[in-house]
Amino acid sequence: MVATVEKPTSAVAPRRRQREINLRIPGPTTLPPLVRRALSGQMINHRGPEFAALQDETVAGVRRVFRTQNEILFFPGAGTGGLEAALVNSFSPGDAVLCITVGSFGERWCEIARAFGLQVEQMAWPWGSAADPAVVADRLAGGPPVKGVMITHNETSTGVTNPVGEIAPAVHRAGALLLVDCVSSMGAIPCETDGWGVDVAITGSQKAWMIPPGMTMLSVSPRAWEATKTAKLPRSYWDFQAALEFQKKGQTPYTPAITQMYGLRAALRMMDEEGLENVFRRHHEIADYTRRGIRRLGLQLAADLRYVSDTVTAVVAPEGVDMKLVHKRLRDEHGVILATGQEHWRETHFRIGHLGYVRRSEIQQALRALGEVLGR
Repeated sequence: MVATVEKPTSAVAPRRRQREINLRIPGPTTLPPLVRRALSGQMINHRGPEFAALQDETVAGVRRVFRTQNEILFFPGAGTGGLEAALVNSFSPGDAVLCITVGSFGERWCEIARAFGLQVEQMAWPWGSAADPAVVADRLAGGPPVKGVMITHNETSTGVTNPVGEIAPAVHRAGALLLVDCVSSMGAIPCETDGWGVDVAITGSQKAWMIPPGMTMLSVSPRAWEATKTAKLPRSYWDFQAALEFQKKGQTPYTPAITQMYGLRAALRMMDEEGLENVFRRHHEIADYTRRGIRRLGLQLAADLRYVSDTVTAVVAPEGVDMKLVHKRLRDEHGVILATGQEHWRETHFRIGHLGYVRRSEIQQALRALGEVLGR
């Protein structure tokens, strides 16, 4: 008997292969093939020895990238969850904190702190600027005492990298905890967790780590662990003490993001093979190439040139140009996805992400497409 094969109907007919997307946003970032293969791994018992070995390897690798001897904790969740975790494990209701902001994500952290009843003093710099270490030092030396200082290392909304290393000594002299949002910098820009004396450093999986969204990783210093003993803000899911107790047993308090950890293990092995200093150098060279390309197109960078980010470039949109149409043509005609500006910059700026698994050829193609679309 000869089998017959029906022709596919329109509902099941194979689709044409889609255009390869050049995803140039500051996260989620493109996944390397090695990581994509790792993500397809079978599930394991998160209370068994296989998971304990996976957790041990990833914790050790993340500690190397953080450049720290501190405890490293993982939580399923976004980087914003990590920011909340840092606050609720460090402070009590009514504690005074200084929140240093230069853009949207710093302002978000302030709002989280206010939601938990902290007394938030915000020191804000104009978008495109970095925080001034001298001004921060004067405030900490001469103003009311604060229990902690919160700062975003790399502000993706404006393409600015704050000089955390220059600000940190004043925080220590004031006896305050230093909490640093390293979500979009860790693994791409040097973050000297121990060298700067960062008490809680927070990052997110979907940025330079080259894995999908869904996991936040934190470094917690001995001073921060002492603070957890007296902190009275409510916490359950984000409890540092519970996470550490289970980690010492090779487990987690609740179901971990096993798939993300498979991807993280593969990504860490890639970073180890490349060498961390080479990873930093690659990001800097590609960022510099991006900035030079933007200027060649006659466009203006939005950030202070002394503090431009090596993970995302913010650009002033040309006057009179419909950026919605530009983004649409880039996507539809060239497969290039750029990020819009945020908040009051939404219509006047755009951003190019260049972090994680990024190659010069991808930036080259994005700039060429941008020039062609703008030229029309």
